Formats: sequence, C-alpha cells, structure tokens
Amino acid sequence: MESKIDNNLRNAKNIGATIEKYLNEIGIFTLADLAETTSVKAFIKIREQHPEKTIPVCYYLYSLEGALLNLHWNDIPSEFKKELKDKIQD
Repeated sequence: MESKIDNNLRNAKNIGATIEKYLNEIGIFTLADLAETTSVKAFIKIREQHPEKTIPVCYYLYSLEGALLNLHWNDIPSEFKKELKDKIQD
C-alpha cells in the first residue's frame, strides 16, 4: 500500500498523546522515523519497552501502520491487518 507521509506525528491519523509518548521513548519523533523503523518493529519495541502493559494490536500496530498510510486503523484492509499481525506473532 502506498503511504502519504506528512512528517508530524502529532497531526498523523491514529496518533494520540499516549502513542506519541511511547514512540518518543523508542526514538521515533517523526513519521519519517516511523517509516524507517516500520510499524511492526516500532510495535515490537513499544511492547518490549512496556512488558508490564498489554499493548493492544488494534490500537498500536494498526494505528502505527494507519498513520503511515494516512488511514484510520479500522480502514486498513483485513488481509493487510492479518499480514501485519502475523509479523508480530511470537
């Protein structure tokens, strides 16, 4: 899927204050940083950074990918969501 990147995390779809904070903690400050890291690797890093928390896939992995695609996380096609989820399975 093609991405449309406006570099500002704060203005990106699906990126609220909590997700932005978690991204900043792992060294991601812009959408370009997120694109370089990938949504999958960023999700894994966030989960590793916060082992005490349950990090919901839909609110984080899909939200991160949606931010890169400029889509609401729920508008990402189901098959693509499955591909993303398969990449994070332990």
